Amino acid sequence: MMNPSTKAYRNEAFLNSRDGRPLRILAEYLEPKSRFDREHVDDTIVFMGSARTLSREQAEAALKKAEAEGGDLKTAHMNLKMSKYYEAARSLGFRFTQWSKGLDRVEKRFVVCTGGGPGIMEAANRGASEAQGLNVGLTISLPNEQFDNAYITRGLSVHFHYFFMRKFWFYYLAKAVLVFPGGFGTLDELFELLTLVQTRKMSKPMPIVLFGTEYWREIINFDALVEHGVINAADLSLMHRTDSVDDAYDYIVSHLGPEALAKPGPML
Repeated sequence: MMNPSTKAYRNEAFLNSRDGRPLRILAEYLEPKSRFDREHVDDTIVFMGSARTLSREQAEAALKKAEAEGGDLKTAHMNLKMSKYYEAARSLGFRFTQWSKGLDRVEKRFVVCTGGGPGIMEAANRGASEAQGLNVGLTISLPNEQFDNAYITRGLSVHFHYFFMRKFWFYYLAKAVLVFPGGFGTLDELFELLTLVQTRKMSKPMPIVLFGTEYWREIINFDALVEHGVINAADLSLMHRTDSVDDAYDYIVSHLGPEALAKPGPML
């Protein structure tokens, strides 16, 4: 039984109740904001992609084990093929962090940000960490618990209950987004981002890179959307598709020049 002198903000039964939901939602706005303000994180480069993608080292070890023990060779070979995206995300996380550190500003600009889990997320955080820069991880509570990867900067690993609040922080601070091969979650994030840009609910410039042309060509037929008249041909220019780390890096950096630097903070 609750003590009648318990203050409302210490009443866990209320805070966790249906009536307390607005406070929980507000907390997932204010608590991350206080962290970003404290660390002077003004904007981010967001990496999205599968949590299941292995590093090349992991994939090679798994293939050797499958060959030795009669395991699932088809899956092992596919994991090795897909590991190139882990290595590309790691390289880009490193390069963007080195570049942003060289801007010589008080604000922490264009900080690498991911969903904080394994796979592509780990790769980008890992690259940023190897460049000795700040990086952000925005994790989410799931039935199969997804723990923070080991490379996120201490104090910048933020754990969410509400998907929509997690997405808010992805898009609110983002100045560029790289989307690597992924499943339902990645596709959900990509199409919400494209919708925000297409409808101009997101007013700031937003370079979007789809990394992995073979994968995206097979998974989503964007040209068919144009042919069926459900999007305009001009909408295809919202995305830049590439397989090259150098091209992805150059494309993003070219869009984060003086204008982006002159306008710190979000425009959503």
